[in-house]
Amino acid sequence: MVTAAASDDDLDRIETQIDSWLAGELAENPTVAAVDRPDEPGLRRWFVRLRGEQKDTFTIWFTLRQRTLHYETYVMPAPEENHQAFYEHLLRRNLKLYGAAFTIGDEDAVFLVGQLPVSAIDEDELDRVLGSMYAYVERFFRPALRIGYASRFPDES
Repeated sequence: MVTAAASDDDLDRIETQIDSWLAGELAENPTVAAVDRPDEPGLRRWFVRLRGEQKDTFTIWFTLRQRTLHYETYVMPAPEENHQAFYEHLLRRNLKLYGAAFTIGDEDAVFLVGQLPVSAIDEDELDRVLGSMYAYVERFFRPALRIGYASRFPDES
């Protein structure tokens, strides 16, 4: 099923809704460190910088398109070692994720990406996306790091 393209008026309304929601998050959510809107003509994009515990900081990029709200975050560079175990770990984690998946991007870096139809965008769904992306990075970053960069960690046995 193909989602219908949103009109420019619909996109303007959704953009305003996202701006308002993010202003509230920045003011009230201590995990949100910054919200930026790059000056890119024709793009409706937001960069949301988060404070983490397992990963000190990371940024979620939200991009509003005609049919979807795309969101992604950079998780880590390509592994230095244990490639098979590393990618198997991430693929198995994908089974436990809702609305997002680990992917390989430029230079084999690992990203967490997802999207939802513009018709589903509301504050509850935006809260779910932000919270889920935060939780997934926090939960799976350190174990993946320990697999893909094992020799950098002292033996804890």
